[in-house]
Amino acid sequence: MSYSLLGRAALWLSLAATLVGAVHQVLAWRRGARAHARLYAAISLGGVALAVGVMQYALITHDFRLAYVAENNATFTPLLYSITGMWSALEGSLLLWVLLLDAMTLGVVSYYRRRRDEPVVVVAAAVMFLASAFFTFLMVGPADPFVASANPLSQGAGPNALLQDNPLVAAHPPLLYAGFVGFTVPFAFAIAMLVTGRVSETWALEQRRWSVLAWGALSVGIVLGAWWSYQVLGWGGFWGWDPVENAALLPWLTATAYIHSVIVQDRRGLFRVWNLALAIITFSLTVLGTFFTRSGVLQSVHAFSSSTLGPLLIGFFFVCLAGGLGLLAWRGDSLRTPVGVDDPFSREGLFVANNVLFVGFAAVVLLGTLFPLLYQAVNGAQVTVGTPYFASVAAPAGVVVLALMSLAPLAGWRSARASVLWQRVRVSAWVALALVVVLEVAGVRKVTELVALFLASVAAGAALRTLRLNVAAAAQRGQRLSFLRAPTTGGMVTHLGVVILAVGVVTSTSYASRSEVTLAKGQRTVIAGQLVGFEGFRQVKSPLASATQVLVTVGGHPLYPAVTTFTGRSSQPVGTPAIDSSLVRDVYVTFDAIGGNGATSGAQIRSDLPAGSVVLGVTVEPLLAWLWIGGIVVGLGSALTFVRRRARED
Repeated sequence: MSYSLLGRAALWLSLAATLVGAVHQVLAWRRGARAHARLYAAISLGGVALAVGVMQYALITHDFRLAYVAENNATFTPLLYSITGMWSALEGSLLLWVLLLDAMTLGVVSYYRRRRDEPVVVVAAAVMFLASAFFTFLMVGPADPFVASANPLSQGAGPNALLQDNPLVAAHPPLLYAGFVGFTVPFAFAIAMLVTGRVSETWALEQRRWSVLAWGALSVGIVLGAWWSYQVLGWGGFWGWDPVENAALLPWLTATAYIHSVIVQDRRGLFRVWNLALAIITFSLTVLGTFFTRSGVLQSVHAFSSSTLGPLLIGFFFVCLAGGLGLLAWRGDSLRTPVGVDDPFSREGLFVANNVLFVGFAAVVLLGTLFPLLYQAVNGAQVTVGTPYFASVAAPAGVVVLALMSLAPLAGWRSARASVLWQRVRVSAWVALALVVVLEVAGVRKVTELVALFLASVAAGAALRTLRLNVAAAAQRGQRLSFLRAPTTGGMVTHLGVVILAVGVVTSTSYASRSEVTLAKGQRTVIAGQLVGFEGFRQVKSPLASATQVLVTVGGHPLYPAVTTFTGRSSQPVGTPAIDSSLVRDVYVTFDAIGGNGATSGAQIRSDLPAGSVVLGVTVEPLLAWLWIGGIVVGLGSALTFVRRRARED
């Protein structure tokens, strides 16, 4: 059997299992019969896993009888990038998407195996089956990854140059997809609660665990994407408010609001309607993000080329959003609670402010992302919404987030006593004030940055205070490591990660120094306190690429920025930056041009400069490494929350 037939047969098996499973679940709910979701979930996962295995074998063995392999692989492609080639283009990325979704479905129905016949579980499984069926249908229809090559080639085109120059491509997309896919779970249970009328705080709290898992994966995926952009694209930044970057940020913002809001529902029985709406909107935004990246409507370095999937994806988005919100309106009157927020400065009051902030910011980002599309549709002309629009909202929103993180963990439920709150926050506040004074003396004068660093210090203090109390309580019980199972430990570790990340963002963006310098061989200069020298050229060739490298020294450390031409689909040279990174600062160097009139391997020629000289772009960014460290801590905190909650629920 050929790869095409075997792969397609596996996908049809998976599609049949999800459709039959969805019908079976609905009938079991209506008739009160026994449900068998695990069986159908296992068959569906087995089918798509077989399809993935077929694709990976074809990629690893460079079998160009599959058109997808011929277009995204070559005999000279290294093993790592042969494997990642599966999600380097549209059709293969859907394979990864459905694999993760089916694995999540099997995990959820297995977790609820003892409650498999409860109406909410039965209907939620049906919703997850239908979501999987939709994305699998895309692959058996318009986005078939197993199309055979019309004329089998002896050599493939190879991956996109930007997708074979950094190992982060092996982690960033899978984590991003895992985050997107994970939000199917709270959506499915929200729909199930609305359909069955069994809305309870217990179900909402249980779905928070799955939401935290998805949120953590998406958070780390976004940070790794920023890291990949920083290391590969050569512009020295990590976030450009690109439309596809925004598409990943949107569900992250609403999910952040949801995760915090569910805590209030658990403690006070509040926000039922709000939380169900957030679960529906978050999943719908993941579908919208899929539309952005796979329809070709947006021009972005992150987006796939134009395809025929746009109408199907946008239709699915509207079905999910309108259907979910319609059910919510239908059940609305029965969901309201007689109690409300007693004090705006109580913990639940601060969580309301948190929700308004994140959802409001998501609306601003969505408007800025969609406006160019709407403008072009109405006026037929193109317009862009740039960084200043987003940054004008992001900066004050970030300051308010840090303020809420400073107060919310320390505030009491129901009421807020200023004296108690001050007693809890005063040590952190005084330490933060002392830090601001030190920074002021050291020459830091920007008010916004000083306020942000002050609040970051207070927020870190609030998180550390909670962790210290958890450790002390565990020590009293004689079980020191049991503090890891405390309800607030994972959340506070996540808060610390956010604070660390925020410090990295504030300092690196506010105090970055960007320069362009021309140097002759052997010449040195000082840029932002860093001694930079040019020592010469070297040519590097391999079956994968050829590069003209510049030997640059930064403080005595050698760096090799280059212009690289990858073998394969495109002979267009791409810049390859070099980075000298430490916990204190990053020095980011690019090879921008060469002086003289002769040709060189892809580098820009500047005839107005002396022959043999080079033009280097040098960016010095303080504390940028802490952004990546903060992202890792966020991931650890969310994983800790997931594991801890699972232990409690088991």
